[in-house]
Amino acid sequence: MSITKAMWAGVSGLSAEGQALGVVGDNVANSNTIGFKQSRAVFEDVLGGAMGQNLGGGVRMARTQQLFAQGSIVNTGQASDLALTGDGFFVVDGTVGGVTGQFFTRAGQFTQDSQGFMVTPSGLKLQGYAADGNGGFGATVGDVQIPSTPLPPKATTSFDVVANLDANETPPALPWDPANPAATSNYSTSTTVYDSLGNAHAVDVYYVKTAAGWDYHAMVDGGEVSGGTPGTPSEIASGSLTFTTNGYLDTHTAGASTVDFNGATPGQNIAFNFGTPISAGGTGQDGITQYGSPSNVTSQEQDGYASGSLTGIQVDGDGVVNGVYSNGEQIAIAQLAVAKFQSNDGLARAGQNVWMATRDSGEAAIAAAGSGGRAAIVAGALEQSNVDIAQQFVEMISHQRAFQANSKTITTADEMLQELVNLKR
Repeated sequence: MSITKAMWAGVSGLSAEGQALGVVGDNVANSNTIGFKQSRAVFEDVLGGAMGQNLGGGVRMARTQQLFAQGSIVNTGQASDLALTGDGFFVVDGTVGGVTGQFFTRAGQFTQDSQGFMVTPSGLKLQGYAADGNGGFGATVGDVQIPSTPLPPKATTSFDVVANLDANETPPALPWDPANPAATSNYSTSTTVYDSLGNAHAVDVYYVKTAAGWDYHAMVDGGEVSGGTPGTPSEIASGSLTFTTNGYLDTHTAGASTVDFNGATPGQNIAFNFGTPISAGGTGQDGITQYGSPSNVTSQEQDGYASGSLTGIQVDGDGVVNGVYSNGEQIAIAQLAVAKFQSNDGLARAGQNVWMATRDSGEAAIAAAGSGGRAAIVAGALEQSNVDIAQQFVEMISHQRAFQANSKTITTADEMLQELVNLKR
């Protein structure tokens, strides 16, 4: 290698190490940036001369490579703070640097704007699939918006019971009397149901042992239903249950179960579900049973509720955003979308803690969080920067020493050239 080539090799080293130090500086500056992914400088050698001579011409920084290792998850307690664990990115929509469209981020510092949209600190809107009201979600990605309107009431339509009735019970001495239910039944439970206005009604369910099995009678205060008398129980549902010799529910014969609560929509039908009887193709063990142990209730669930106002949100691991209401209900609002790429390394940084898809990254494959190997979501937490400060300091020193060494190459070559000039004298 000629002296001049040595000098130019040193110059290339100064340039490459200077650029690499800039990468380190960017990493250090973003060591506390939520969701930031550190980068590293990738060097490659430069050859000079004709092909096959292998004359080294120095070095250049070929590119900057992003390292997408998982950052630490830190709990914040803020419900709208979201962290991703695994491969994938939140999808956001808006304008960055004059470009409008979808962008991708690991920074989950979301808040609600004045219209209820979940947004990043720079106003980009979080994307997801809106709930369809039937327990599912739509197929089109759109802005996630938290409704501010009150949750309307829902009338009770079903009442599900898991319980046991004591097989050792005998029929009461007195026949069933709706005016005196406590003295003419074997066992009773209580629950609350709701009418179309969201008014709560206390319901007592009485179980009466019969020769064939059990009868049940659901009663409310007569003052709460059309044509009833205050203080006198009024029956709103009844039926009969039979069991096998193993104590499994064999048949369920339901009687009338409609009720006209005062002021509410008339003809409210409440289906009493005690599990699937054997006669209907079930096991007879998933609801009410008749074993030789004291009567008891494991669970009673009904699907109605009063109206409520939004008090907050709750996000589960699959990205389902639930509205939390003052009446104790949690209603699904949306499911967050997560994007995956063929090559995360091919994504282009766009600023504002987001990336853009490129030809090198491939198109975004967007689906629900937690599906198809996509990252799960941790609510009330944030993913920290994956920058290792100690490692960056080591890198900084390494680049500094290499810069000094390249400077020495240049000064040494300069001294040698000076010696050549002096020979002429």
